[in-house]
Amino acid sequence: MSGGAQSERAGEQGPLERLLLARSVRFGEFTLASGETSSYYIDCRLSTMSAEGMILIGRLGVEAIRRTGWAPAGVGGLTMGADPVSYAIAAASFGSPPVIEAFSVRKEAKGHGTKRQIEGNFREGDPVVVIEDVITSGGSALRAVEAVEAGGGLVLGVLAVVDRQQGGREAIESRGHKVVSLTTSTLLGLI
Repeated sequence: MSGGAQSERAGEQGPLERLLLARSVRFGEFTLASGETSSYYIDCRLSTMSAEGMILIGRLGVEAIRRTGWAPAGVGGLTMGADPVSYAIAAASFGSPPVIEAFSVRKEAKGHGTKRQIEGNFREGDPVVVIEDVITSGGSALRAVEAVEAGGGLVLGVLAVVDRQQGGREAIESRGHKVVSLTTSTLLGLI
């Protein structure tokens, strides 16, 4: 785990890495959301939406948040990659207070009803951790950070399941937001 969550474990793969490699990592020629091409793709949702993944990632997420010293009222990020991670963390926190609520950030505000961009358990003034499933360029996490800040939230930092180690962490941290990841492409043996 990197970014202060836990030091890099040379050559050691834990349950999260095994789950991601079994369910989420695919090899071939892929164009990423950042526009870059890659010889591997991590579809984190195949792990984060699995029963095992929800339990594992929820527990690891709560542990990482607490180890970092963050005390968020809520966690959330851009729908849909961040959603299962946020919900798993919220659920895991219920058994080990303080409780952390969850929210989702729409890509754009809806044009009807409340016309909100942030749905769920989020209020102006809340300290929050922005969630990302996979960080590549950092663009999605930064979009979520901007939406949360525009909504009056205080961003404590960004928590990612996987850091692809392709400059996203640095882009986010250059904007003043600490990044913690549960694992990295190095720990997954991909680079």
